[in-house]
Amino acid sequence: MRHFVEDMEGHLEAVMLLKLDGSGPLSLQLYQALRAAILHGKLAPGARLPSTRTLAGEMGLSRNTVLLAYEQLLSEGYAAGRHGSGTYVPSELPDDVASMVRPQGRLLAPPARPSAPQLSRVGQTVRNWNVTWAAPDGRVPYDFRYGRPGLDFPHATWRRLLGRRLRRLSVGDLDYGPPAGSPQLRAAVAAYLQGSRGVNCTADQVVIVHGSQQAVDLSARVLLDPGDHVLLEEPFYPGARGVFIAAGMRIVTAPVAADGIDVSGLGAAGQRARLAYVTPSHQFPTGAIMSVARRLALLTWAEEAGAYVIEDDYDSEYRYGGRPIEALQGLDRAGRVIYVGTFSKLMFPALRLGYAVLPEPLVKPFVAAKALADTGGATLEQLALADFIREGHFERHIRRSRIANGAHRAALLEAIERHLGDRVELSGANAGLHVLLWLNQTPARPQTVLERVEAVGVRVYPVTPFYVTPPKRFGVILGYASLTERQIGEGVRRLATALFST
Repeated sequence: MRHFVEDMEGHLEAVMLLKLDGSGPLSLQLYQALRAAILHGKLAPGARLPSTRTLAGEMGLSRNTVLLAYEQLLSEGYAAGRHGSGTYVPSELPDDVASMVRPQGRLLAPPARPSAPQLSRVGQTVRNWNVTWAAPDGRVPYDFRYGRPGLDFPHATWRRLLGRRLRRLSVGDLDYGPPAGSPQLRAAVAAYLQGSRGVNCTADQVVIVHGSQQAVDLSARVLLDPGDHVLLEEPFYPGARGVFIAAGMRIVTAPVAADGIDVSGLGAAGQRARLAYVTPSHQFPTGAIMSVARRLALLTWAEEAGAYVIEDDYDSEYRYGGRPIEALQGLDRAGRVIYVGTFSKLMFPALRLGYAVLPEPLVKPFVAAKALADTGGATLEQLALADFIREGHFERHIRRSRIANGAHRAALLEAIERHLGDRVELSGANAGLHVLLWLNQTPARPQTVLERVEAVGVRVYPVTPFYVTPPKRFGVILGYASLTERQIGEGVRRLATALFST
């Protein structure tokens, strides 16, 4: 279609054919065609553009479409308005603008090999790490991924609570919330933890975070300097170790036995540690439960060393024989324990809400550090979660989940007994959402075994990456909460075939 430009006398001259490429809104297509014509001289510097009414009539477009295209050209400097005179092509365009455009008016692609960025020490440390908690790719039908809860959640109840809160939102609720979290949720979490986990706290000590991982990261940034020593269990949770390594800390480990971490034999480096990270109620990944004697020994070490202890209570609600073990924090009389929990494994991972219960002197620095990191959390979800807890839905969900996960656990143990028998040994089967399976005979090439397992549609996770000093035996972690009982049985059958086939 022919387009026209008014010359300086006001006459219309046919100067070019502008083509609309047919993609996107008409105003965007017109803007792109005019911009390309301006950049490549088809509309000369200083040329007067036709009036919006004239151009609309020539092209068969609405005047509003042309107005939108002209507004975009004016806002980006590709056209200039003169009061009472009309719209003109600028006399000059910056050289760097014209040089960025191909002959067709499209932006050039970035260089094929951009220069290497100047990274910080943290950036250099993590640049090649593949850190993700995203859902598996689905290509392996029997994925015994640890850390994934079952997603049998009361969705209707949650939607109703979200909708109710949304309808009741005030103008104040639309503003930034307090960085420590919604007061209603902090109070609900404190009441729940006092009753179910034996945690001694007030709502003022509770800080709402984006999952337990953020609580660990905040602990490192608030309490430690690069080069400080951090005490970890051996084996350990890699997510916590990664935070400390990225922050420049020196890692010290203490062995975990059947009754938990042993701090009695710490060397000089361990004695200098300013922070310890532990999972006492269901050690990750072994499932060991820390005895009262070792809990008291850890607290004594922390008090004498002036150190703090992060207690990550990530899945202790799921205990299948008796009441869940009460928290280490409940024994703390010196204010050395930072109690951390998450709703990701109790409700659903996408919720991204957790909590840290802090000794009172740490509350203000933690809240300030969190405010600088994220300016606070999403208010609507926090208010709905407070209702979910206060109205009893949360505890009912935990009870139902414990029954469902117990059935999955029973299916797993039965399948292991049937297909693997005395060729393996189990650890951590009495609680949590995973078991640690040790082979009594270590294969000569473990990686080949894992590849053979995946080839039959099963994915398991070797325990070696959770150790500084690799264990002498070959072990794999089997998470079971996200699989059905049928999937668990078939997955273990295939696992046994792959492990022990000749």
